[in-house]
Amino acid sequence: MTDRGKIGDGPQDFCCTACGRASPAVNLDYRCRACGGILGFAGPLPYDPAPQARGGGIERFRVSLPLPPGGGWISLGEGGTPLLPIAVGQRTVYAKCEYLNPTGSFKDRGSSVLVSLLAAMGVREAVEDSSGNAGASFAAYAARAGIRARIFVPQSASGPKRLQIAAYGAEVVPVPGPRSAAAQAVQEAAVGGVAYASHAYLPHGLAGYATAAFEIFEQLGEAPGSVVVPVGQGGLLLGLALGFESLLAAGRIARGPRLLGVQARACAPIWAVHAYGAAGLALAREGDTLAEGIRIAQPLRGDAVLRAVEQSGGSMLAVDEEDILPARDALGRCGLYVEPTSAVVWAALPDALASLPDPVVFLLTGSGLKAASTLPANPGVRQ
Repeated sequence: MTDRGKIGDGPQDFCCTACGRASPAVNLDYRCRACGGILGFAGPLPYDPAPQARGGGIERFRVSLPLPPGGGWISLGEGGTPLLPIAVGQRTVYAKCEYLNPTGSFKDRGSSVLVSLLAAMGVREAVEDSSGNAGASFAAYAARAGIRARIFVPQSASGPKRLQIAAYGAEVVPVPGPRSAAAQAVQEAAVGGVAYASHAYLPHGLAGYATAAFEIFEQLGEAPGSVVVPVGQGGLLLGLALGFESLLAAGRIARGPRLLGVQARACAPIWAVHAYGAAGLALAREGDTLAEGIRIAQPLRGDAVLRAVEQSGGSMLAVDEEDILPARDALGRCGLYVEPTSAVVWAALPDALASLPDPVVFLLTGSGLKAASTLPANPGVRQ
């Protein structure tokens, strides 16, 4: 690891996860200039929340975020999502309702940080690729900042998400083929010099997601025993791990939670490697799944996700396709309307709960409105 060096209000420079080369945080390089590796944080973030923040939302954690000193803050009021108790038999678990962020997903935490950086750097146009939620979030924050956005999405992305992206004034570029084809297309578009504001490659969003860990700690008044998260690229799980690591380093908690990542079995590469080692790579495929937000066959930070899970004493889980919609409907009967990607955590809980230390927190990442027109209705709805 390289030594950390502060940049104004921000926590530290980045470093390459492959070769260790330092890279400044106020930078839009999405790969290491020396070896092409993925950039990450060299150590914990500083944790010193401001009691009040002028703009509200996660801005009170600004000292933890990789932003230049004196820059503006692009916000739509993200963060501060509820943590709701739910009785499961004789136990109580807690739902962190990230789908109540401004654009309907947890991605707003990362978009606020990334777009604040783009605005501070004077960027006027940027491209991004997404299965839907990240694109909608980036489009909204870019509109707020006056930045022209072009979002590359799989042609199969749900209609509501594509409409939401377009509603913010962004250009939607549908790409035939799997999710990976959209990632390839956007990198080709970025060759000409336009900023590639990648939520997957750039590490800035991880600090935004870390603020969810800070809020969970504040809302519970202690560290959770277990945290259950949907995993595609794995950015949310890594951001939570970073947040709890930062709370540990600050002396605010004595231990971090056990981290559990959940994937849809139709596309579960990290689970496959966790369960079967290197041989699991042969099982990894980009199969069709209702949980489109985690349909990632080649997650960029898969190795880091595995390390975070295993170091926490947690595990990776995979749920069958036929269990996803019943889990969505069960959450609906608790008053929580989420998209299938979020429902995978509830589908995984029955088998996992007995072994999980309390308090158990599960993340609900995206609103049910994102997929409302593309899925079968709850069987209780009269036609």
